[in-house]
Amino acid sequence: MLQIHNNLSNQLEPFTPIDPQRVRIYVCGMTVYDYCHIGHARVLVVFDVVYRYLCKIYGEQQVTYVRNVTDIDDKIIQRANENGEDFSNLTSRFVEAMHEDADALGVLRPNEEPHATTHMDQIVEMIAKLVEKGYAYPAANGDVYYDVSKFEGYGKLSGKNPEDLRAGERVAVDTAKDDPLDFVLWKAAKPGEPSWESPWGNGRPGWHIECSAMSTHCLGNHFDIHGGGLDLQFPHHENEIAQSEAATGCQFVNVWMHNGFVRVDDEKMSKSLGNFFTIREVMKQYDPEVIRYFILTSHYRSPLNYSDKHLDNAKAALSTLYTALKGVALEGVEAAAGEGYTERFYAALDDDFATSEALAVLFEMAKEVNRLRDSDGVQAVEIAAQLKQLAQLLGILQRDPVAYLQGGVGSEEGLSNEQIETLIEARLTARSNKEWAESDRIRDELQAAGIVLEDGAGGTTWRRG
Repeated sequence: MLQIHNNLSNQLEPFTPIDPQRVRIYVCGMTVYDYCHIGHARVLVVFDVVYRYLCKIYGEQQVTYVRNVTDIDDKIIQRANENGEDFSNLTSRFVEAMHEDADALGVLRPNEEPHATTHMDQIVEMIAKLVEKGYAYPAANGDVYYDVSKFEGYGKLSGKNPEDLRAGERVAVDTAKDDPLDFVLWKAAKPGEPSWESPWGNGRPGWHIECSAMSTHCLGNHFDIHGGGLDLQFPHHENEIAQSEAATGCQFVNVWMHNGFVRVDDEKMSKSLGNFFTIREVMKQYDPEVIRYFILTSHYRSPLNYSDKHLDNAKAALSTLYTALKGVALEGVEAAAGEGYTERFYAALDDDFATSEALAVLFEMAKEVNRLRDSDGVQAVEIAAQLKQLAQLLGILQRDPVAYLQGGVGSEEGLSNEQIETLIEARLTARSNKEWAESDRIRDELQAAGIVLEDGAGGTTWRRG
């Protein structure tokens, strides 16, 4: 049975959907003012695996996955002004770029992708309900604030105590607020900024209320799983709980999931440290599937340490798995794992989506395919078919093995496939003529170009290293 670490209780809990016929999950998506970075890649891949596995357990038609887009906020307005363009043109461009990056990483599209700007009616309606119930108040400056003191459970997700937060307050108190912990629900329009109509005057929503309104509109007042990066736990998700539960009068979410931070060579990734990488930059050096594999090597709640060494290791590991599938005709073959591989693979994912342990099972299967390839071809093919089938739940190993091994990043600039084949033929001719020096020279030339040769009983095959 699937168990998930619930950050609300800080415990591993059996997962039981509210409605057995409909599993509902919401994940905080991107603020689209720039290209997605490697931290975004982790969110995309982690919750893609969660979505795939829930679909496996409950059926694709029974899972509703919603991942929002924040397409209005301070950073978006600032960037649009810097570029001298309308904010909607900016966000449209980066939504398209986000989709391109996600597609390259093998991330399935969510069932719904609500945008904040298309849900203003729901946002205004929720704010009005909070004001009516006494949980929010309009300020003299035209803003509307949430009154944290009115919500008894504030801090239950993050474990933070409101009194401690007030005591530790170091920023200047906004005089429009009644309390330094109160947060904005509606921002009064400023000259030149995009705005929408509301009972409190023209303005735009605060970030937190956007997610509360979109998630409850798409999934209902009470749903199963809410996910996002660990950096969102406080204050964003804490504020979502306060708003949503005050507005609806019922529990907001049963299970809260947060993926860990991405670090770069054991340092926090940040633009100020100069160790900030977009997905596109990394894809210039590594195949997107290598990046995905690398993300899966760490448990989603643990920190993920980004480095060239770790990506090189991921590349080598993925090549090992694809090599096991190379030359195996899987069309129409019934998958049969044996040795409890399938059970152990599912057990790993049932244990809070332990992808690294699931990958270890795939490696055992690949090793068994290689061992049986010559002695028991039928069983080797059956295990290979099951290997590919299980790997699909992790979003890997779905490409043609030869195409993967002989393609990859850099193949356009280096030796072409035809040039490599010609050199291999020349090497074979040299070997048959016992011209060992020439044979070694060609092998060295190919190796220098990143081409790995594999001599076997069936001849010489190659892959890009």
